[in-house]
Amino acid sequence: QLQLVESGGGLVQAGGSLRLSCAASGRTWPTYVWGWFRQAPGKEREFVAVISRSSGRISYGDSVKGRFTISRDNAKSTVYLQMNSLQPEDTAVYYCAARVGTAASTAAADYSNWGQGTQVTVSS
Repeated sequence: QLQLVESGGGLVQAGGSLRLSCAASGRTWPTYVWGWFRQAPGKEREFVAVISRSSGRISYGDSVKGRFTISRDNAKSTVYLQMNSLQPEDTAVYYCAARVGTAASTAAADYSNWGQGTQVTVSS
């Protein structure tokens, strides 16, 4: 069983930055593909970013390209999401997720392991 715990959310003004962390414990860490998703009230869960096992493949959702950066530290079993130039439309609960395999999927349905989520609120 893989456990994921997100941290780093909070309240920030528009234009500010936050760094989210997702710490993993349990089963072997390096075998997973990691993704970040977000869900705003009344909206569907949205793909934010994904990083492959070797960090060789990284993809971002169109709405965050150029502003967010995903990275992983295998030694610390942690994946990060650096968020810059935050805007009110970035307000959501952010979730990290993991899947076994090599495909850097952008579909939430492909991920079987999820964290509890961390709230990010951006004020205008």
